[in-house]
Amino acid sequence: MAKRGEKAVTLYEDKAVLPDGSILQLRILRVPEPVKGSAHTLRYSLFYGRPGERIVGYDNERPKGDHKHVRGKESPYVFTTPEQLVADFLADVRAAMAEETGL
Repeated sequence: MAKRGEKAVTLYEDKAVLPDGSILQLRILRVPEPVKGSAHTLRYSLFYGRPGERIVGYDNERPKGDHKHVRGKESPYVFTTPEQLVADFLADVRAAMAEETGL
């Protein structure tokens, strides 16, 4: 149970603009209570894309809970750990980059 006045705590936050102009941004917070739709106490937003274009995104906005977006398709995401979340996101980013470059 959350204590009165508890606030979100930033666990990880980073943003990089890659040489091709794409953006990689990760933000993970510990929150006092689970976000509606999620069973854990993390709130996160992971983004890869360009201004105005999300290529890969993982988030757990209310009330959808844990889900991901890959090239305009949204699907549920099964959250296990923050480390696995980041690994899965980066795997999707690498796949999207390979698709774009044809490698």
